[in-house]
Amino acid sequence: MNFVLLGPPGSGKSTQAKMLANLLNIPCLTVGNLLSYISKGDTKEGKEIKEAMEKGTLVDDDLTLKILNEQLKSSSYENGVVIDGFPRNVEQAQDFDFKLDKVLYINVTDEENKKRLFKRGRKDDTLDVVKRRLGVYYTETKPVLDFYKERGILLEVDGEREIEKIHKDILEKLNLSS
Repeated sequence: MNFVLLGPPGSGKSTQAKMLANLLNIPCLTVGNLLSYISKGDTKEGKEIKEAMEKGTLVDDDLTLKILNEQLKSSSYENGVVIDGFPRNVEQAQDFDFKLDKVLYINVTDEENKKRLFKRGRKDDTLDVVKRRLGVYYTETKPVLDFYKERGILLEVDGEREIEKIHKDILEKLNLSS
């Protein structure tokens, strides 16, 4: 089974993606971590990714898709995967040629997102970068929800509750609860 978890920055999608992957005993592929890892390399791709991350903008679609598609060819993903934080725009969703069973959207308000982002204390979570990332989310990523809704695979989850309650809700929506 292949799943995607989407939500604004600070929504807890990474936490829920890891919990779901652990429960199903399949890998969790956090696209941001994959890109971050590549950004540390002294390559053209690495430098391009690093520059986008520092500005708080999205990495080029073609580059992101190329990297992700290469990664997903690995035998590690043949029994399924939970993808965290991808696709980030409609073009990526349209060009992502990978069979998805369900897309889970963790819905959290801006106010809650900002609280969570500043609480986690990452050095790139400055007020300007957070505002820019939320702005990019609303203009670029939020329309992806309609793309998957039209395909009948989008499930929405209230992300403003305790971690375990959100996880339980996800399992129920996926018919995985005991």
